Amino acid sequence: MSNLISAEALSLAYPTTTVFDSVSLGVNEGDRIGIVGRNGDGKSSLLSLLAGRRQADSGQVTMRRDIRIGVLDQRDDLCDTNSVLDAVVGDVPEHVWAANPKIRDVVNGLLSEIDRSASIGALSGGQRRRVALARVLVGDHDVLALDEPTNHLDLEAIAWLAGHLAHRWATNSGALLVVTHDRWFLDEVCTTTWEVHDQIVEPFDGGYAAYILQRVERDRQAAAREERRKNLARKELAWLSRGAPARTSKPKFHIEAANALIADVPAVRDALSLQSLAISRLGKQVVDLLGVSVSYGTHEVLHDITWLIAPGERTGILGVNGAGKSTLLGLVSESVAPTSGRVKRGSTVKVATLSQQMTELAPFQGYTVREMLEGLHSSYTIGTGSKAQELTPAQFLERMGFAPGQLATPVRDLSGGQQRRLQLLLVLLGQPNVLILDEPTNDLDTDMLAALEDLLDSWAGTLLVVSHDRYFLERVTDQQYAVLDKGLRHLPGGVDEYLALRTAQQQNRPGAAGNRAETRTGSASATERATRKELAAIERRLAKLASQIEARQDAMAQHDPSDYQGLGAQAAALDELKAESSALEDQWLELSEQL
Repeated sequence: MSNLISAEALSLAYPTTTVFDSVSLGVNEGDRIGIVGRNGDGKSSLLSLLAGRRQADSGQVTMRRDIRIGVLDQRDDLCDTNSVLDAVVGDVPEHVWAANPKIRDVVNGLLSEIDRSASIGALSGGQRRRVALARVLVGDHDVLALDEPTNHLDLEAIAWLAGHLAHRWATNSGALLVVTHDRWFLDEVCTTTWEVHDQIVEPFDGGYAAYILQRVERDRQAAAREERRKNLARKELAWLSRGAPARTSKPKFHIEAANALIADVPAVRDALSLQSLAISRLGKQVVDLLGVSVSYGTHEVLHDITWLIAPGERTGILGVNGAGKSTLLGLVSESVAPTSGRVKRGSTVKVATLSQQMTELAPFQGYTVREMLEGLHSSYTIGTGSKAQELTPAQFLERMGFAPGQLATPVRDLSGGQQRRLQLLLVLLGQPNVLILDEPTNDLDTDMLAALEDLLDSWAGTLLVVSHDRYFLERVTDQQYAVLDKGLRHLPGGVDEYLALRTAQQQNRPGAAGNRAETRTGSASATERATRKELAAIERRLAKLASQIEARQDAMAQHDPSDYQGLGAQAAALDELKAESSALEDQWLELSEQL
């Protein structure tokens, strides 16, 4: 594969910190690279350097001649007076762009629920993000550099984007660079992961799951100062290997290696202890919605919903924007009154909401973090039983990634991720027993997300989560519900079932676009079934080879050591079996990337 971009000895520094120190790396044809790391370590800076948007203090970036690079920044530069279609396709006539399957796919995938004649200035932040992303995707680019492309996208749009990008580079032409904290998206799209940390860029083969597996091994051999990060990564790996092995993108013959690494790691949550503690704190009744409907004027949002929320329940709520998720949670928190039906609450219920607006921090904007902590005299207990631990607010913040030197920083000067951590501190110190998380992953990097998940694993209470981060949602909740057609539907099959239901809804809509989608879906399903069938056959053969290899090794161990000729024959046969197994593993990995 030919080289598209090369970076040699890049160094970049700001007045108070060094971001990169002599970093060298390259981007080749067919690369799908996910860039991860802590907030502030230089992910976006690296993307800008490689895209030619920023110059390094030293070193150089070399690009192939005539290369075309499309860039999605975190903030758009759309003109407010342009229409949506003008911003995406310019002055190209409709009959021209509609005849282009790539442009048509992008427009249908991202802009189907946006008025294409509307002006950019009239759009919401999420709608502007979709337009900016669509404008980049329709371009004829050799390299795409996307900075947080999943921000403000719902689950369906994220799934569509993952499929679009994976299909776009199926022929190994062009390259993708993406900065994202969405771990499911990383696993679906990326074949290589770059971790930006400590002024370097460290490459790992595979998506997020493979990156975690390799990082655990690296951290296992690291010094004691890495112990905290290692434990969080090992717990994350326990989830990947035990909780959802089908989503780890690892063949069965590699799972034993992962299990050896996590042999001493307990389950991510002690569900029985947490539920027992939740019942003791809440009683048997939490919140019951009984035949509830909610209307705003003549517009009915929710109709005849019955939902009995149990103590210790950990539930994810799915639904498109505007489906009524916030209204449903408002019924639980008492901020919304039902139009009909009843809402019954237990006498000890104390609900807290981690909202997107971070209103909890408004009174502290003029304070430093230390001054804010001085006004908080309570503590927070994590864990259950003999493992319970009481933390002061300062200790809690340290656990959430705050360095001692940051305590003197004014709250208003903190980054979005740091303010999000402070908000969580204030909410949890209120000792609620029902916690509602509304898009809690915004502005948090992958390490901070792992720390948040670790805290929630030991939180005893009822947890209700609305999030477009599929990985986080599946990681911290035990069941999912969807708000569909004004009703609430349980999803035994989780997010996959929800996406299938939404696809069926789209296909049942009248019109040619739905018919075309149905045809494409049918073709894709047939291809996927064939691929899965071939994968299953390879796995059966690999299992058989593993038994034959083990039997051959046992036979060699028992063979007469003086029979050199016999041992040589045994060794040659063993080598043949291992070679066949290695070839099949490579074939398995190639096929698995097509799913």
